[in-house]
Amino acid sequence: MNYKNKDFVDSLVKEHGTMLVQFLTRRMESREDAEDIAQAAFMRLYTLDDLESLSNAKAFLFQVAANMSIDQLRRQVLHKNYIERETPIVSKDRSAMATAVPDNVSLERELEAQETLKLIYASLAKLPQNARQAFILNRAKGMTYPAIAKQMGVSVSSVEKYILESLKHLRRVVEISEQ
Repeated sequence: MNYKNKDFVDSLVKEHGTMLVQFLTRRMESREDAEDIAQAAFMRLYTLDDLESLSNAKAFLFQVAANMSIDQLRRQVLHKNYIERETPIVSKDRSAMATAVPDNVSLERELEAQETLKLIYASLAKLPQNARQAFILNRAKGMTYPAIAKQMGVSVSSVEKYILESLKHLRRVVEISEQ
């Protein structure tokens, strides 16, 4: 960290920190994500060599934060698209789906599916606690990412990361088992 900028960045935090978080909250629709981005933007200012030579430090700070928020929003869209591609289309009536077994499924295929399901349950136990909890709350309980974030006390982006980590882990496990 470049400590020669510390006093200057500290003064920017005091003058513009609240306004920056409000600005980012409107863009991100999540105060936690906005606070994370604001902190990252301030930290980025510490790394500049000659911060005091900027003609308008506030404008620079807000532009850096805006760019970081755009990057975060792009990552969220990519994540959402990935989740949609990886999530099979599920019947809205989960109770009917749980009891329904298609007539044309062979006993062998049903046993394979049961084995895969056992493997998935065992693999879930090997995930880190936060990833496992977020995944189960989303997939088994049907909770939304914001609701999960609130319950777990983390940001929505953290929940997205946890679920993505879980999906990647489970995909690897299933692919290995199919070999």
